[in-house]
Amino acid sequence: MFQPVKIAPSILSADFMNLERDIAMIEQAGAGYVHVDVMDGHFVPNLTIGVPHVKQLKHITSLPLDVHLMISNPLVQLPWFLEAGADMVTVHIEALEGQWADRAVEAIHEAGAQACVALKPNTPADVLSSTIGKLDMVLIMSVEPGFSGQGYIEGSEDKVAQVVSMAREAGNDGMLIEVDGGIGLKTVERVCAAGADVIVCGNAVYAAEDPAAALAEIEALGNKARLAALA
Repeated sequence: MFQPVKIAPSILSADFMNLERDIAMIEQAGAGYVHVDVMDGHFVPNLTIGVPHVKQLKHITSLPLDVHLMISNPLVQLPWFLEAGADMVTVHIEALEGQWADRAVEAIHEAGAQACVALKPNTPADVLSSTIGKLDMVLIMSVEPGFSGQGYIEGSEDKVAQVVSMAREAGNDGMLIEVDGGIGLKTVERVCAAGADVIVCGNAVYAAEDPAAALAEIEALGNKARLAALA
């Protein structure tokens, strides 16, 4: 079944001195989510924002907060971000072992939020086999996490297609697939044709001459590609 592609602009690429303005702009332009990149300087070689920022974001937008935890201790920090108001929380499978992924998903759901698990580019999709039936979304990284502005890793769309197939086999047809990294006008069609539902855009939106127009164009191309693939 076709569902419209949603754009989740990453505020990592926004103007932090005018963040409320930039979030209002993407909300008015029709964004589906606000993508919030949380980095701890350990799991990835960068340090960004934390719990106080998420709490404040809840006061300035009605868009769902898609909080991507690129941190080494997600089970410890999950309650903090859930209490701050995250609507969708993404944890990295690489930061969890064994049953810890299931525990993270359960904690997110118990708090009334949606649960997502992320995969780095070199992490095989089959690590999700025991968890995928419980997830609301899977995030496929099409760049190495840590910094905005990187180029799309060729072939990432193949992992999207594989995760689509896995979700169907697990009976989780309603699960969303998000792709993050190097997605813009030149790459959105291939990931959406493969089955991506949510597209994280950083510089492709915020560095555009007309960010609202760029968001709309990326969304339109994604929907066109999804419809063509389903035809």
